[in-house]
Amino acid sequence: MTLARRTVLQELYDGETPRAHRFRYGLLAFDLATILFVIVTSFLPRSVAIEALDAAFGVFILADFGARLAISQRRLWFMTRPATLADIAAIVSFLAPMAGEGLAFLRILRTLRLLHTYQLLDRLRADFRFFRRHEEVVVAAINLLVFLFVMTGLIYATQSGKNPDIGNYADALYFTVTTLTTTGFGDITLEGTGGRLLSVAVMIVGVTLFLRLAQVLFRPSKVRQPCPQCGLLLHDVDAVHCKHCGAVINIRTEGTY
Repeated sequence: MTLARRTVLQELYDGETPRAHRFRYGLLAFDLATILFVIVTSFLPRSVAIEALDAAFGVFILADFGARLAISQRRLWFMTRPATLADIAAIVSFLAPMAGEGLAFLRILRTLRLLHTYQLLDRLRADFRFFRRHEEVVVAAINLLVFLFVMTGLIYATQSGKNPDIGNYADALYFTVTTLTTTGFGDITLEGTGGRLLSVAVMIVGVTLFLRLAQVLFRPSKVRQPCPQCGLLLHDVDAVHCKHCGAVINIRTEGTY
């Protein structure tokens, strides 16, 4: 790769120019489109058109992966990152016919990585006032959706074609939600010892992570109220004094008029 091309890629992936921000937002849009494609095609029979789109997505992901690898200063560290392993799994799932689409749900991990980079979070804060005011809730909602999708994809990947009750992503999502919320209607069950162990894992994780994320959505642990003395922005919901400097802060509550 020439130095000029490497410089351009470095600017697009790591730069702070308007073009670089547009490029990274475009990658995020591509991630979301890929997720939608995986969900929609789970309801459709395999066809030449779908396989062609699979290949197109795979080639794009491979090109993006190659660009990131080319500009990486520590390639060994880059290759062992969870996000990189998720990209490799996605490439295999789209390009290798033997892998099918079952592994494509791992694309969501790449979206999670993009949303949690400091550059993108800073850009969201700068571009969207709503995000600045409700950052904790928005991030919790994103994490909750990501978590649901990953669990659904895992169930779909391991049960589709083996379990007559899991025919598409909607069936897997239904089972995931009823299991995580401990509703458990019992009309869909996972087959075999592996399926039962997976159900146990989903329930255990649901009691911890799922409930925690749901709690943040309806009752954020922090409120945004600038301290008049030191400027500390985030405080506990019931805080009376700033933890940093001890100044009195006046957090508006439902009983404040």
